[in-house]
Amino acid sequence: MVDQPDIKTKQVAIQRVKKPKWLRVKLPTGENYKNVRGLVDKYKLHTICESGHCPNMGECWGAGTATFMILGNICTRSCGFCNVATGRPLSVDWEEPEKVARSVKLMKIKHAVLTSVDRDDLADGGSIIWKETVDAIRRISPNTTMETLIPDFKGELHNVDRIIEANPEIVSHNIETVRRLTRKVRIQAQFDRSLSVLKYLKEKGIQRTKSGIMLGLGETEDEVLDAMKDLRKADVDVVTIGQYLQPTPRHLPVVEFVTPEVFERLKEIGLKMGFKHVESGPLVRSSYHAEKHLL
Repeated sequence: MVDQPDIKTKQVAIQRVKKPKWLRVKLPTGENYKNVRGLVDKYKLHTICESGHCPNMGECWGAGTATFMILGNICTRSCGFCNVATGRPLSVDWEEPEKVARSVKLMKIKHAVLTSVDRDDLADGGSIIWKETVDAIRRISPNTTMETLIPDFKGELHNVDRIIEANPEIVSHNIETVRRLTRKVRIQAQFDRSLSVLKYLKEKGIQRTKSGIMLGLGETEDEVLDAMKDLRKADVDVVTIGQYLQPTPRHLPVVEFVTPEVFERLKEIGLKMGFKHVESGPLVRSSYHAEKHLL
């Protein structure tokens, strides 16, 4: 990873370098993938797997895992890394929980990951729809396990309480980057606020909590290790560590392509820190191997 004084220089240089060979992705194949692909197209289902151009979509769909984005596709925040549209969201669709639950059953999803845009325009932050969606999936597809990748709800814990009441198998909230870069990368978010939400979830009885970090935005390895230590202090169980990839020219540039060896070293260190599971690699995304994080 880069040294802080060289960040600007490396930013300019890295944009002229092609993606390294370890970031090449195999085309998705397999009968399970084809079946899910067909259902998504036929019923016009919305998954973040497609919206986020996830490199692992084929592998996850083939394993019976998919990530659904609820509360629309327009976010009230404008994070520098994210390709989701920013603006004024549409009205809440109160039928969405039932639609998502039927989609999960239709697609025969074994493990569903739910995420959402930030809805700072809503008094409840969208937490009511969150709870109703988890409840609907439990009712309609009772054998499906769930992970909820939630926003910070602006740190308003009465909204976080609705997630706790729904009690999904895993609750995840990503810190995304190191403390120093948070204001630049996440803009409206706060590093310590995210940590406090994660700590609160565990204190209130959530059995497994999870968070994720992107590398290649100009952080140092020591900063990454400090962020991992902060997550452990918040009693987080699972951490995912992956390479940031610039979605469009208007997003933050990649400062560095971190080597697989560094990711492997961070995995080993994370396990020694006490994380129950560390998913670390160039192509790792928050939902990668999500079904394994239940164990």
